[in-house]
Amino acid sequence: MSRICVYLGSREGNSPVFCQVARTLGAALAARGHTLVYGGARIGLMGELANAALEAGGKVIGVMPDHLVEREQAHFGLTELIRVPNMHERKATMAANADAFIALPGGIGTFEELFEIWTWGYLGLHDKPMGLLDTEGFYAPLLTFLDNTVSHGFLAQTTRNMLVDAPTPIQLLEMLEGQLQ
Repeated sequence: MSRICVYLGSREGNSPVFCQVARTLGAALAARGHTLVYGGARIGLMGELANAALEAGGKVIGVMPDHLVEREQAHFGLTELIRVPNMHERKATMAANADAFIALPGGIGTFEELFEIWTWGYLGLHDKPMGLLDTEGFYAPLLTFLDNTVSHGFLAQTTRNMLVDAPTPIQLLEMLEGQLQ
């Protein structure tokens, strides 16, 4: 019964596959007994993920800064919505409430959250599993770039290995669950 933090877009993207995968992950988290921790929005992939987890009987914790409650249209049907004063508190609260991290497709906010939590792991501030859900090859260019960063000597292979990836929600959950045991 782990708490899995998911970083993902507040937009749906331009392929229905992104919404389908977010819903599949939400339902799988609930079915496997995990609590979802996420950014607290009811729109975009964020809303799809949360709604699927709730519909499957799962627990969902959303974390949203006060100034974004109106802007991002907070989801008020969650198990718990934690309101915080700013983005720094949001990320810290999400991290403190999670046992593992997953990034789905998203934009600049998703990237920033992913890289910050990975940096925190690298610095020894946590030892929680982290993974990318590479839906439709969304993260393939990033994964190539990261491998290139290793080959050029700017990233250690052990640090690169901290970030696992898989093409499907079930494969990624199995990889992360294996690291949680």
